[in-house]
Amino acid sequence: MRALVVEDEARIAGDLAAALREAGFAVDIAVDGREAEYLGATESYDAVVLDLGLPGLDGIAVLEAWRGAGRTMPVLILTARDAWSEKVRGFRAGADDYVIKPFRLEEVVIRMKSLVRRAAGHASTIISCGPLSLDTQLGVFTLDGVALKLTAFEWRVLSYLVHHAERPVTRTELSEHLYERDTDRDFNSLEVIIGRLRRKIGRGLIETVRGQGYRLSAGDGA
Repeated sequence: MRALVVEDEARIAGDLAAALREAGFAVDIAVDGREAEYLGATESYDAVVLDLGLPGLDGIAVLEAWRGAGRTMPVLILTARDAWSEKVRGFRAGADDYVIKPFRLEEVVIRMKSLVRRAAGHASTIISCGPLSLDTQLGVFTLDGVALKLTAFEWRVLSYLVHHAERPVTRTELSEHLYERDTDRDFNSLEVIIGRLRRKIGRGLIETVRGQGYRLSAGDGA
């Protein structure tokens, strides 16, 4: 999963990015409204943390620009403003959730995970595909009830596939949601990771769909 953190205070942005990376997200940071508007319009994000008090272009204007351009990624707004009117403005602009400063990093991470899960169409915090399950809040994969040992990147790949189970995911889509900005996106590395995951969870769960990519599928027994 990939997240954008929009925050002009360097310490807060760094803390948020570190917490989200620890939770399995690939994270980009924007420090002003103009940069945020551009990144949100041109990059693929599964969720965004957006501060409202930004230089250059305020958070409401950024969010309105994204929604006006048809960008649908879930957005969690951060605000030091405890006025109901500001929350209403945020929701009217297209926000999905909000947190008031000061906040606990754990709360932001939990809310971001929930936004990603719900945006992918999952109501429960446990996402299952056949014998494979992901506890989205604990970040733990199990296979037939036994916890899987995965590297950080294996976890990120499998997390994206299980959120979007039963549909083909192209290598381009995977790379857009797994790597941070300006990171080399290596399709060969993805092939290697898919091969390792198949050895750990069984070859039958991850299908190769000719000309379309990969599909995590429970098969006829789903």
